[in-house]
Amino acid sequence: MGRVVYFEIHAEDPARAIQFYSNLLGWKFTILHEQPMAYWNVTTGPDSEPGINGGMHQRMAPITGLGVCSFVCTTCVPDLDSVVEKAVFLGGQIALPKMPIPGIGWLAYIKDTEGNIMGLTQPDVNAK
Repeated sequence: MGRVVYFEIHAEDPARAIQFYSNLLGWKFTILHEQPMAYWNVTTGPDSEPGINGGMHQRMAPITGLGVCSFVCTTCVPDLDSVVEKAVFLGGQIALPKMPIPGIGWLAYIKDTEGNIMGLTQPDVNAK
């Protein structure tokens, strides 16, 4: 089976994206190299917990707005409503409102400050 083992954020404004994800989820960004293109390692949590880390670099082409061209990664959060609210406060947008995934939990998609779509989920076996 193929598992997601890494993700990459493409950002129009890396500093703005760093602020968004740091404030929203507490992720840590460390510059890996600045040439030929600035690239950051993204640490999403301690190695002792399940999850993956990733990277970020400046987007190389503009978003056309003609459809979703992405691979959505979903992050598990303890309180979906408050995280979605905080994402909007930090400059993000709701891409898909909160919806139940029966027997599993709740799901919402947000757009970050760079136009990337990200999934957020809250486990809840009673979701209907």
